[in-house]
Amino acid sequence: MAISATIFKAVLTIADMNRHYYQQHELTVAQHPSENNFRFMVRLIAFALNASEELTFTKGLSTDDEPELWQKSLTGEIELWVDFGQVDEKRIRKACGRAKEVRLYTYNDRKSTVWWKQNQNKYKRYKNLNVYHLHADGCDDLVSRKMELLFNIDDHEVSVSNEETAVTVRVKKLEIVE
Repeated sequence: MAISATIFKAVLTIADMNRHYYQQHELTVAQHPSENNFRFMVRLIAFALNASEELTFTKGLSTDDEPELWQKSLTGEIELWVDFGQVDEKRIRKACGRAKEVRLYTYNDRKSTVWWKQNQNKYKRYKNLNVYHLHADGCDDLVSRKMELLFNIDDHEVSVSNEETAVTVRVKKLEIVE
């Protein structure tokens, strides 16, 4: 018998001082059976960092043909492709060829550092790719089946809080070292 996804209801109140974006989003989000709470929260943080009325979650881990988040134009063009983890070059090439902009968020400190050192030179040719690392320790403490989260985004920090807990997430853009 297959394990099914866990469904979460989340209300995200986003105050992004960098983009002057102030909105509330009511989301129903599925957590894949293989996905832990930390990675699930990384997806919500990335949603907040890129939030717009058109940004949506896709089938994610269950399909190879789509990112985990995307923003499409009214004509169906992919304006923004958002993925997570240590993505291989084949997937990056495909994403950069299909979308106007690609954002990749890494989140495992040790694995991400090694992966980036090994792969950064391959990725420098993709002009529409930006790679970020999220230092999000403790964010999994915010997970519950019904969540109301406040995201305050300023410079390279995201403060995520609920009624009991607050976590500061640092966002670092990874640069290609020549």
